[in-house]
Amino acid sequence: MPSCVAVRLAPCSISVFGPFRTPPMPETSARETRPQPRLGSNLRLRRAPADAAQGSLDLGVTAQDFGRLRIHKLCDLRTLAPAKDPVKISRCTPLVRLIIGSMKRLRISAISYLNTAPLMWDFEHGDAATAFDISYTVPSQCAADLAAGSADIGIVPAAGYASIPGLAILPGVAIASRCPVRSILLVSQVPLDKIRSVALDTSSLTSAALTKVLFAKWWGEGRTFTPMAPDVDKMLQAHDAGLVIGDPALKVDRSRHLFSYDLAEEWIRLTGKPFVFAFWAVRQAALANAPAALDLASIFQESRDHGLQADSVQVIAREWATRLGLSEADVKSYLTENIYYDLDPECLDGLQLFYRYAEECGALPAAPSLRFLDVAKTAAL
Repeated sequence: MPSCVAVRLAPCSISVFGPFRTPPMPETSARETRPQPRLGSNLRLRRAPADAAQGSLDLGVTAQDFGRLRIHKLCDLRTLAPAKDPVKISRCTPLVRLIIGSMKRLRISAISYLNTAPLMWDFEHGDAATAFDISYTVPSQCAADLAAGSADIGIVPAAGYASIPGLAILPGVAIASRCPVRSILLVSQVPLDKIRSVALDTSSLTSAALTKVLFAKWWGEGRTFTPMAPDVDKMLQAHDAGLVIGDPALKVDRSRHLFSYDLAEEWIRLTGKPFVFAFWAVRQAALANAPAALDLASIFQESRDHGLQADSVQVIAREWATRLGLSEADVKSYLTENIYYDLDPECLDGLQLFYRYAEECGALPAAPSLRFLDVAKTAAL
């Protein structure tokens, strides 16, 4: 008899592909409501053990074929039971957990700025985090973690993708902008044509490269660039201008400085393209030790979608307004108006143009072609 695993699902709706038949359902009490899933002949339904949550179901699945499952959500594997044929589960609702003791948990390196709060919604307010190890850092360190192999998935800065081999982009999700972004600022006490030295926020990779592109292509070459911690006053004591990104930029009082430039706004004005700052990517080598059944693209896309719902944005605004010294209205408008979270064709065009310009002016090495996680192939492994 082949070894197997059993997928225990909390009450949920399940669609199973195969010859359909519905076996007799266990008796239920008047107070218990049990879902009526559509079941294939290759799926066996039985009562859960006595210690299981009321209304749970155990589904026997052959272990050697478990990699063929496409689990849209995360499932909780608890028991072992015999079964003959593989089952393809396309959707489980609500979110349940996938825990495979013998498999390595994927490590996520997330960015600690406000603009990633919607992306991390299901990981911070739902059950998605149970299948991952999560750490928070700044964009430049996120790229360093992926490059070093100390993270498997990360919100990789666009500039980081150009220099880290073996990454696959999770489709559909980005941190981008199609208008002034508010959180990428070049501040100065002199006009652009008088700037000779620029301090670059050490947290940044992409915006630092964008600054160099803007000067090389449009504002004039011959400037010097020096990495510095994101302290505007200290930057301007030593240099003509300073680049600050993320939450520190949101807290900058632009009225204190004679000149300030929103770099997303400048890029859009000069190119007519959106600007992509970062996107989710996974090290392809890490997928060998990960549950092939995990639909990573859907997990991260749905977390973004849930985080952008009106009630979620309201929660984020309350949490972050005090932290950043901003009004709740400012936080909400930043997340819903200034940041664009879709990696759509127009954003991909802008990203490719940025890579081309950055290579031409020496700000970045030649970027590899955009490689996306092959969801269909991964699900079939």
